[in-house]
Amino acid sequence: MTDLAARKCKPCEGGVTPLSAAEAREQLAKIDASWMLLADGKTIMREFDFQTFSRTIAFVNAVAWIATVEGHHPEMLVRYRSCRVTYTTTAIDGLSENDFICAAKIDRLVDL
Repeated sequence: MTDLAARKCKPCEGGVTPLSAAEAREQLAKIDASWMLLADGKTIMREFDFQTFSRTIAFVNAVAWIATVEGHHPEMLVRYRSCRVTYTTTAIDGLSENDFICAAKIDRLVDL
């Protein structure tokens, strides 16, 4: 199995077919089981919980760094001791491999 976290995102400006539901489920099996494929079939989401606000913000900053380096940005809902990370590839109105690459990189942040 290819280690998604070791891969780099490819620029996506449209013109690419989004992953099918079957392809999305195949990619989902390669990342932490806490990631969920939402009912729209176009989005993956994971909720992260932390002991303190400062740890939450440190996580948010690390995710922001990954997003900047990869050129692929999530939506994040930040709360006092949690952060919800949501990925979709807006340019294709669905999921791309980039979403799963970034999710795998984020998984490594909390697997330490």
